[in-house]
Amino acid sequence: MNKLFVFSFFFLLVAMIMPNHCFGQKTDTIVHINGNILTGDLKKLTSGVVTWKMDGMGTINLEEPKINTIISKKLFEIKMKSGRIYFGSFEASEENRKVNLILLNENVLVEIEDIVEIYPIRNDFWRRISGNFSLGLNYSKGSNVATLAFAGNLDYRRRNSFFSLNWDTNDTYQGDSLSSSKSDITLSWQKTLNKGWSTDLSIGASQNLQLGTDLRYNLNFVGQKDLAYNEWNRFYAAAGLNMSREIPVGDGEIQDDLAGLFQLKWKVYKLTSPKVWVDADLSYLPYLTQTNRTRVQLNLKPSVSIFSDNFKIGLNFYYTYDSNPQNVDAANDDYGLNLQFTYSLN
Repeated sequence: MNKLFVFSFFFLLVAMIMPNHCFGQKTDTIVHINGNILTGDLKKLTSGVVTWKMDGMGTINLEEPKINTIISKKLFEIKMKSGRIYFGSFEASEENRKVNLILLNENVLVEIEDIVEIYPIRNDFWRRISGNFSLGLNYSKGSNVATLAFAGNLDYRRRNSFFSLNWDTNDTYQGDSLSSSKSDITLSWQKTLNKGWSTDLSIGASQNLQLGTDLRYNLNFVGQKDLAYNEWNRFYAAAGLNMSREIPVGDGEIQDDLAGLFQLKWKVYKLTSPKVWVDADLSYLPYLTQTNRTRVQLNLKPSVSIFSDNFKIGLNFYYTYDSNPQNVDAANDDYGLNLQFTYSLN
């Protein structure tokens, strides 16, 4: 699974050499609640924060509660707190903290605070990409033990859907030898529906030597529903099926399995400085092909901004449990905690 490093760094290099001409014309306008008018390029609104590019100041972030109205003739995908999705442009409203959505056959007046996502509908490939890259390292001279963690994601957004590549690897070295490894890489395609519903199809591979898994291939299909989505948090649930092929450490047999998949995911973001993000997810897999086997995975990632919203420092905690691992000598659970530095691509 160390090939994850090569694969991930390849995408990092590609992202970093994006041509300058991929950035759009700065013709959008935001009216601040104090009356100031900002002209620039509206790149997105998510997690209660607008990402905004201005001449001279570069890319800045503006909290949604500070926006009075928006003006833009570009086409955007706009998701509301109710789960409804619009495709249109923005026109100023004379009422405070409201904006007119200019749609194909109608105009709709909405509250600014009811908008939870804004993404431009772009034709340029590079401008549809966003992501994060995290690196953590710990070393103890006394035990000669080092832990290296590398994680990240790249998202490619299209109208009403997006692709996401996620990877997370935690390797522990004692001296020159790899003593433990937990790695995951997943490519998913999510289709956004109305009223807070979406579908998610993903393929991936993972390794956990502590639990006796040399390699596991996964194919997941779930339906997702937003239970709460506003300017400070998103909480949603998912349910579906997991198909896997597992190769155990040692001489065990390759096992093909079918399991149920139930997930809870929670994203929290505090807008005031210092800005704080917390990502948490819990997965439960009851096996249908093995009645005595269940798996559980928990991830918790709190982080705080440093220097700017593009740079964060935080913790990455994971816990995995397998009631009946394929390798009889393997442990039933594994957990880890890493300090990580994260850079975000806008």
